[in-house]
Amino acid sequence: MVVKWILRVFAILVILLTLFPYLSFNQWYVRIWDFPHLQIALLTLFAIALYFIKFNLKSKSDYAVVLALTGCFLFQSVKIYPYTAFADKEMGNASANVTTSLSVYAANVLQKNKKVEAVVKDVSKYQSDVVLLTETNERWKNAVVNKLEAAYKHSFLVPKENTYGMLLFSKYPLYETKVKYLVEDTIPSIHTKVIIDTKDTIQLFAIHPAPPTPQHNPSSVDRDAEMMKITQLTRETEYPVIVLGDFNDVAWSETTALFQRVSGLLDMRKGRGFFNTYNANSWLMRWPLDHVFTSADFRVMQIERGADIGSDHYPFYAKLSLEPKLAEEQKLPPPSKEEVAKAFEQISEKETSQTAGH
Repeated sequence: MVVKWILRVFAILVILLTLFPYLSFNQWYVRIWDFPHLQIALLTLFAIALYFIKFNLKSKSDYAVVLALTGCFLFQSVKIYPYTAFADKEMGNASANVTTSLSVYAANVLQKNKKVEAVVKDVSKYQSDVVLLTETNERWKNAVVNKLEAAYKHSFLVPKENTYGMLLFSKYPLYETKVKYLVEDTIPSIHTKVIIDTKDTIQLFAIHPAPPTPQHNPSSVDRDAEMMKITQLTRETEYPVIVLGDFNDVAWSETTALFQRVSGLLDMRKGRGFFNTYNANSWLMRWPLDHVFTSADFRVMQIERGADIGSDHYPFYAKLSLEPKLAEEQKLPPPSKEEVAKAFEQISEKETSQTAGH
């Protein structure tokens, strides 16, 4: 009987972990459960198998528990299925003999990381057209600029000591480049236009919003508001768009899903794999936090997760073809009025909290 109760408590815990992210609270201890859907799915499967050890064919409560666990497993599976190789690709493959392309490389280097050469080696391996390094301070700027400036003639550097510094390098000219503080005056984002060799202009946004953790931010309001403000900017531009960086959010969360629906940007992971970039120090607790989202003008030529660079993140690399004539084939449906209203609500929630703070 004791074993049965232990199994039931374990089953209830799994069910609660499944439901927790859908509570309408922004506190970190709720939002953090957006991340491990794959792990919870496997834990739920384990709980089902374990429960059958003491399953009583005559017990209605046993049937109820197993049915609830099965529902949780199916629910978790539906959330992560689009990011498996079995699902349809949201972003199509590049056409044969494509002539216009752009490659991007994004890496959270971990500010205290001393392995500068590992980062430089990985950047050099991919020879990406655009490189974004986040969590970079003055030490990182001084260490990498002289090693990368020969290959990258154009750069925009925003080093900071608070783990939100950003270094942007480009082989192509950067135009109308600005640093903006969309949510907090300590957390920058870089907004620029990249003019590639075919004279096409690409609108690029580099972001690194604060995560919902007790040491950074007790709620997800700041992160969510910054992502929603970026959706406004992507909707206003006339150019093909790339948004990249450490989002501190997983691809399957409600916030990122809303970000996609409102911005219309595509997720190249869908139909190709997880490409988990965090946590590099744990083989079990890993999920995709670093992203490259693009407008429908782009298609995928290559995606890779970079090497171990001594950080708690792996780099993320993508080579993209620019094929605007095929954009209609993969455009997402326009957002509903309710979705746009929800995005504005998340922005206003942050603005209200700032006003209350003053």
